Amino acid sequence: MHFRRSSSYGAGFRRKRILKNVLFGVLILAFLLLLPVFFLKIRGASRNESRELRDSFESGAFEAAYEQSSQMLKKKPLDFFLLTVHGFSAYQLAIAQTNTFDTISFVDNCIWSLRKALLSKENDGRVFYVLGKAYYYKGTGYSDLAVNYLEKARAAFYRAADIPEYLGLAYAAMRDFRSSVEAFSLALTSDVPPSDILLLAIARSYLALDEVEQAKAYLIRCLEVTKDSRTTAAARLVLGNTLVKTGDIQGAEKEYLKVIEENDDNAEAHYQLGELYALGGDVTRARAEWRRAIRIDPAHGPARSRLN
Repeated sequence: MHFRRSSSYGAGFRRKRILKNVLFGVLILAFLLLLPVFFLKIRGASRNESRELRDSFESGAFEAAYEQSSQMLKKKPLDFFLLTVHGFSAYQLAIAQTNTFDTISFVDNCIWSLRKALLSKENDGRVFYVLGKAYYYKGTGYSDLAVNYLEKARAAFYRAADIPEYLGLAYAAMRDFRSSVEAFSLALTSDVPPSDILLLAIARSYLALDEVEQAKAYLIRCLEVTKDSRTTAAARLVLGNTLVKTGDIQGAEKEYLKVIEENDDNAEAHYQLGELYALGGDVTRARAEWRRAIRIDPAHGPARSRLN
C-alpha cells in the first residue's frame, strides 16, 4: 500500500494557522485580564472628578463648580449629583449678580438643571427648597411655583430657617395675604431676631387685610430695628398710609414730612402728602406736592394722573 506524502506547503499552512489561533487566543486573554483594570482607572478618575467638584462647591468656589459640572454633564447628562451641583451653583451665582439680566440667566440655568434632576429623584427636599427660591427670584409671575416648591420642601421635612419668610413673600406676591401672614408667623418663631425687611413685609400683609393695628405694631418694630435709610423711608410711607386709614391725619403728615426731611427727592412721599392735603380740601398745596413728585420722577403715574 502506498501513502501519499504531505506537501511541505500544506504543513506550513497548518503551522501558520495554529500559530495565528494561539496568538489570537493570547490577545483575547490579555484583553480580558486588562479590562477590569481599565474600568477601575475610569471609575477612579470619575470619583476623583466628583470629589473635586464637591470640594469646589463646599468651599464656596461656585463659579468653578458651575463650569466643571457643566463640562461633566456633557458626558453624563442625567447624573443626579452633577445636575444638583450645577443647579445649586447656578443659584448661588444668581443671587451674587448686580445685573438683572445675569441674575435671570443663572436662575433659568438653576431651574433647568434642578427640574431635570427631579426626573431621577422625585422627592428631595434640598432640590425643592432651592427651586422654590429660584422661582421667587424669577419674578412675581412665578410666585405660584415658588410657593409650590417651598411647600414641597416643608412636606419633605427639609429644614431651612428662611423657608417661612420666602413663603410669606411669595404668598403676598400672589395677593394671598392670609397665607402670607401665616407663613410670616412661622418665621417669627425662629431663634433668629426678625429682620427689618421681614417686619415691613408682615406689616404690608396685615395692611392689605385691613388689620391696621397689627400693621402699625410691626411698622413701629421695623423702624426701631432698621438702620437702612431706604427701609426707614418705606416703613414711614406705609405707616403714614396706615394712619390715614385710622383717621390720624396729623400723624400721617408727620411721617411723610419725616421722609422728605431725610430725602427731599422721594417722589412717593410728596405724592402721598399731596393726597393728604387734597383729603383736607387744600387743593393748592396738594397740586404743589404732586408737581414736586413729577419733577423728581417724571414717570410717576399717580401724580401725573392727579394733575390731569
